[in-house]
This record gives sequence, structure tokens and C-alpha cells, in this order.
Amino acid sequence: MSIEKQVLSRERLTWIYNQMVRIREFEERVKRAFIEHPGVIRGHSHLGDGAEASIVGALSTREKDDVVMPTYRCHGYFIVMGTPTRNLMAEVFGRRDGICKGFGGSMHLADPARHLPSANGIIGAGIAQATGAALAAQVKNPGRIVYSFFGDGASKQGAFFESLNMAAVWKLPIVYVLENNQYQAYTHYSLEDANAIAGDPLSQKAHAFSIPGVTVDGTDPIAVHDAVAIAAERARAGNGPSMVETKFYRLSAHGNVITVPPLPTQFPEHEAIGVYGNKAEYEAWKAKDPIPAFRARLRQQGALSEPDAKGIEDAARIELDDAVQFALNSPLPAPEEALNYVYA
Repeated sequence: MSIEKQVLSRERLTWIYNQMVRIREFEERVKRAFIEHPGVIRGHSHLGDGAEASIVGALSTREKDDVVMPTYRCHGYFIVMGTPTRNLMAEVFGRRDGICKGFGGSMHLADPARHLPSANGIIGAGIAQATGAALAAQVKNPGRIVYSFFGDGASKQGAFFESLNMAAVWKLPIVYVLENNQYQAYTHYSLEDANAIAGDPLSQKAHAFSIPGVTVDGTDPIAVHDAVAIAAERARAGNGPSMVETKFYRLSAHGNVITVPPLPTQFPEHEAIGVYGNKAEYEAWKAKDPIPAFRARLRQQGALSEPDAKGIEDAARIELDDAVQFALNSPLPAPEEALNYVYA
């Protein structure tokens, strides 16, 4: 099924840029917290800087009752869906004012009131859960669709193949967004696929199930929007699932983690270049950074003035200053609360 490409309004383009900036600022604050406030974030936090165009471009096609289920690299989806950054940051910090009262942390966020049932820390597990949500939508909420986000590494899990098979057979209303950020943890996807069942592009895996699969530039939010809009319309019309592969580059390390003793600001092990050691690769992708690229595009088109762009960026900094302070001031859960949400 094909639909005409939508011409996005100036307001919508500005909204897309605003959300991308807010995600980047949030991720930068989380990254800095490991250095500026050592010990505040316990365990790993997986950042999505570099993925902003993919996240916002895809979710700009969503309607109000649609369900979104991301993987563990999940902060950006919650920001776009309206979760307050104060409570989101407090959750990453493990505080009582977090959206999960400090029990979820960075990888296990949930905001059901905003149609975000959960993120998932197990690679590929969220694909099966999203497929189940799509079955529920088909039976109980016609017209509702589900967006399932996952990384290139998850496309090698059994849950991926089983879910796509089920979705294809039952024509479930789901859009699978495979976010290829170049690395499965510490292995470049080109090396992974030398021994995998399908190579580049990864979107061809969908074809084995007679599902449309396309690959788009994940640094371009409009390209992502256009591809996902077609997939969403197909799902909404009852014609079944599609898969969109978005290709971009993860600018941070696989996962930021607490380090002792505290390290100086700009410590390279928190950046992709410090982990993978490929300066040329990093600089080539950094030149395609989706945020300055989209900013320049909107300025050239006359859709965003310089004062408006600066206003968006300044507002994001103020918002995240407040979010970090709110999270630091929020109390930790009490020890006696540890088993409150454990069920046998």
C-alpha cells in the first residue's frame, strides 16, 4: 500500500526539531551525571544521542491511542510521548519521584498513561511483547497500532523471527522499527552479518515473512517520517505489519557506567570514539549529526528563524537544569519499600 508523502507544516517541523533538541540535552545530562555526580546513577544507562531523528521522525506519525514499546535505550521515546523530564530524570537517578518510583531505573521505564507500557532490558524481548500488544489492539481497539523499536542486534534473536511470523500470519497492526546504530554492543554490524542469515540492509529480513521492509537514512527525520507513515497507514488499514530500518550512528558508548575514581569531564570512554577507537568513522558520522543538520535544513527552508532555534535550545537547557536539580532533590526509596512491587 502506498500513500502520498505528507507536506509537514512549519509548526510540525519546529516540533520535530524541539523534540530532537530535548532528547539530546537529556542524554547529555545523564552522561555528565556519571562524572559530575558519581554514584547518583547506579549501574548502566544506555543513551540514544545520534538516534534523535529516528525516534522523533517515527513518532511524529503516531496517533493519540497508539502504543509505543522501545528497547532499553529508551529515554527519548518517553520525552516525545510527553513524560515530564523531571520525573524521567528522577527515575534514571533511582528516586522516589521517578515515573516508576525509582524501581525501574534507566532501562525499565514505563508510563502506561501515555501508552508506554514498558521498556525492556532484555535484547529482543520487547519485540514479542509489542506483537502481543498488537494482537490485543486488533481484537479490542481497531484502528490502534503498535510501534516496536529495537536495535540491529535484536534482529538475530529468536523472538524477532517468531514475532514477525505471527504478525504476518495474523496481519497484526504493528510497525517494526529496526534502529541500526552500527554496533551491537561492541561489534560493528558489518562483522556480525558476515555470519548471519541476512546482510546489509537488515530490512531484507522482513521479506522472508512477506512483510514490506525498507531502509532509510536515520539521520533525516523527514525520511524516517515518510517511511514510517506508509507503514503506519498500512497497519491501520488492516493490511498487516511492516519493518523500517533506520541507519544512524550511536555517538555515545554502548552503556555509560559508574566509574571510580571520578574521571575528568569529556572522558572519552563515555563516547563512541573512546570505545571503538575508530576516529575516521566517528568523525564521518559526527559530520552527519542529525540535530545541526536538521537545524541548518530548516534555516535554509525558512521554516525556523535563528532566534527561534536559539529559543528552543535555551529552553531545553533550562528544562534539563530543572530536571537534574529536581532529581537530585528527590528522596531515595526507603529500604522497607524494596519488595513493594514484587509478586509471587
